[in-house]
Amino acid sequence: MPLPLANGCVRAGFPSPSEDFGATRIDLAAKLIRHPQATHIMGVSGLSMRDAGIDDGDWIVVDKAIKPSNGQIVVAVVDGEFTVKYLVLRAGRVKLKAANPTFPDIVPRDGQTIEVWGVVTACVKRFIT
Repeated sequence: MPLPLANGCVRAGFPSPSEDFGATRIDLAAKLIRHPQATHIMGVSGLSMRDAGIDDGDWIVVDKAIKPSNGQIVVAVVDGEFTVKYLVLRAGRVKLKAANPTFPDIVPRDGQTIEVWGVVTACVKRFIT
């Protein structure tokens, strides 16, 4: 559903002079989703990614068509459960790192596999419920 898009940006510092903003329409799905057939929206539960700006109750856009690379935020499957973390690839080894120092890294134990399910491309927040 296309939504109105004001021409111009909102300053997060000092106010800008008020202008008459013309409005065009923007399709958020078109802006946030590159591969519609491979993209999922997932609700976030927990605080392990808070320092990356992903909070409990947010919605993330996950694209399964993007090849995951070092440093990206990904959704992974660990022991049959989804988790969202930074992907760390070093010397052929995989580690999932939280963006909250109170959460430990996830390093696969012997015989355990970590499947990177998709790459997080956006986060949607709601301030008023």
